[in-house]
Amino acid sequence: MKSSRVVLAALIAASQLFVSLRAARADDAGTNTPPVAAQPAEKAQPVEKAQPAEKPAPLPLHQIEGNGGIFSTLSAYIVNPPRNGEPVGRPSVGFTYVNLGHEVNLEALTVTESPWKRLELGYGWDRLGLGDLPQAIQNATTVKISREEVQLHNFNARLQLLTEGEFNEKWIPALTLGVHYKYNDGIHEIDKNLGGALSLAGLKHHDGTDFTLYASKLITQLPRPVLIEAGGRATEGVWNGLGGFTSSYNFLFEGNVVVFVTGNLALAAEYRQQPNDYKPIGNLVKAEGDWWTIDAAYVVNNHFTLAAGYGHFGNVLNHEADGVWGVTTKWEF
Repeated sequence: MKSSRVVLAALIAASQLFVSLRAARADDAGTNTPPVAAQPAEKAQPVEKAQPAEKPAPLPLHQIEGNGGIFSTLSAYIVNPPRNGEPVGRPSVGFTYVNLGHEVNLEALTVTESPWKRLELGYGWDRLGLGDLPQAIQNATTVKISREEVQLHNFNARLQLLTEGEFNEKWIPALTLGVHYKYNDGIHEIDKNLGGALSLAGLKHHDGTDFTLYASKLITQLPRPVLIEAGGRATEGVWNGLGGFTSSYNFLFEGNVVVFVTGNLALAAEYRQQPNDYKPIGNLVKAEGDWWTIDAAYVVNNHFTLAAGYGHFGNVLNHEADGVWGVTTKWEF
């Protein structure tokens, strides 16, 4: 069993790195939130004294692991960082529901807090209902597993190394490094019920740590503003960790493209590779496939965002999850 002390040390190191960067750039007052391009700029009015900056639009969204992003992919922008005049940022909370078919569903409760402009801390609770898998296992093996769901706990720390346009260079994208510790509650118990069959297939662990690096760049020279976000992930997780963890890291690509149709409406497409680093178990645990989704997000007001999406998730457990749908919401305080 891997120790979580390694993860704690990584999080402490990330925080120390952030403090060093923050001290070296104490005069940095830029924002980390992507602009909503179609909102008209208000004419500046003379004021007698400086006023705190108005709250920007509640972007990026929360993705299912509890980070700033779209649905399954991330963003290099930080969620709800401190506004000018505020010592710390305010929390954000979100909820996601995805219907994967065959009575399999995924729910996620997410929360983030950005204490400083360049640091985002997040937590995501993911619940995957197993649908008819327990009955399929009993039919095939006569073994009755004791779980009808697994729960994944995601603990995230993301440090923004570069803000967009830093050093007065417009071409520089936002760049963010992330450390994500994941604990699967349920997969170890199912493995014991099956006499170690999951371990023999390569699903040997119930926890693991992902590392991500993401870049985000807003392009304003097109008829409508377009946001391009691309990143890499080092992971041992199977199906995002919901299927457990292997003993070897895979280095994967993921990213998204967002078009701001209006000041309140954005359309997005995202893609995320999956490692498929285990041996399928007949028709009970099939080989996983890459994910892609098409999403629409609507900014209801400066605090609330609502999004819906259609996606393809390859094989999920004992069924193919194509043409699935989901909704996600986020509220920023």
